[in-house]
Amino acid sequence: MKTLLIPKQVITANPNDDILTNTAVEIFDDTISDLIDLSNFDKKNYEGEILEFPNLTLIPGFIQTHVHLCQTLFRGLADDLELLDWLSKKIFPFENAHSPESLRASAKLGIAELQKGGTTTIVDMGTLRHEQVIFEELNHSGMRAFAGKCLIDQNSLFPEFSESTSEGLKSVNELANEFHDSGDGRLKYAFSPRFVLSCTEALLKESFEMSKDHTGSIYHTHSSENKDEIKAVWDLHRMGNIEYFSSIGVLGESTLLAHCIHVDEYEQAILSDTGTRVMHCPSTNLKLGSGIANIPKYLNIGINVSLGADGPPCNNNLSIFNEMKLAAMIQKPFRGATSMNARDVFRMATINGAEAVGLADETGSIEINKKADLVLLDLNGVGHPLTDENLYSTIVYACDVNSVKEVMINGQWIVKEKNLLNYDESEIVAEGKTELNKLLNRIN
Repeated sequence: MKTLLIPKQVITANPNDDILTNTAVEIFDDTISDLIDLSNFDKKNYEGEILEFPNLTLIPGFIQTHVHLCQTLFRGLADDLELLDWLSKKIFPFENAHSPESLRASAKLGIAELQKGGTTTIVDMGTLRHEQVIFEELNHSGMRAFAGKCLIDQNSLFPEFSESTSEGLKSVNELANEFHDSGDGRLKYAFSPRFVLSCTEALLKESFEMSKDHTGSIYHTHSSENKDEIKAVWDLHRMGNIEYFSSIGVLGESTLLAHCIHVDEYEQAILSDTGTRVMHCPSTNLKLGSGIANIPKYLNIGINVSLGADGPPCNNNLSIFNEMKLAAMIQKPFRGATSMNARDVFRMATINGAEAVGLADETGSIEINKKADLVLLDLNGVGHPLTDENLYSTIVYACDVNSVKEVMINGQWIVKEKNLLNYDESEIVAEGKTELNKLLNRIN
């Protein structure tokens, strides 16, 4: 069946950054089948459903390229710590205590929050155990996602939270074989070694080689987030973090590195030359005191940069609007008021994210033959500009998750009139509280 969406305007994020008015977006099954000029269009004889949203703006669904669904339960429980202490004292012990039930509750809460906030595609780094639960919830939710078990085969920060190299690789192979390209093609596997300090060279290299056997998968890890981390990597390998990744051959267009804050010009050139993607998480980088990545420089030298909220314990929400606003603003005191504009940030949250994960032909913009991953925003009322002169500015600086009214993924409505269709909010919040209490009791 065909469905025709008629919004106030369409922000396409296409190569020309077209903003269309008097235009309808036609959807057939899961795909955008046409963009129709309404000037001479006969609605009465249209053979399909017509949905009119005269006060709403249609945009591509947001893409967050770095989140941790497994950490949603821990929101507010790991404040005011730097990265390595945050991991050793809080996050690793919490993740180590997950049961399948607590992990499911965490995933439900995270997915629900992301979808209500207009995010339609994610890259999720899972935890050490029970990863199949994450895939089951992603499938149920309708989300488009890359996800994968976190790989850790050495852990001086919290030794209990690790497994042998062979165990990790065996389980990842089984998970990738089962879940890659599942969920009608919405779900793909992300090979996810945690970071250099928690992975042997064998684990990093062999998981990268394994990713080559699964077309469309990605290699997802952390890099160069914290100065103490950088020093520890240097002490181990006598190289910078990205230089080390390069030396073992795990960089390239299918590799996504979260953070990349402390990166010198030599390593920046490595990122650019190899086509490696950078996932910028400004709220986390501020809250953990890690620093501010030189994103304008990265963009200028051709590095693909996308956005992610990271885990709820290190920013305390999963809002792409928070990430967009911070990404635009934090550069300006150091690199000038013109260093990061709202349009570029909007693209980082949409089409750049699609390019990062190899889905630029499938999602990230509103174009014919792309998947119907769409969001309708209300840009009206108190707190919003009273003109449509600069819609990118409105979205990046004035909107928040409350601006999201309707969300569609793969041609299916996920949020209608701000209400989730696949989850009962009160139910998953109650379940989350119950499972968090059980988890904390397991630790204590």
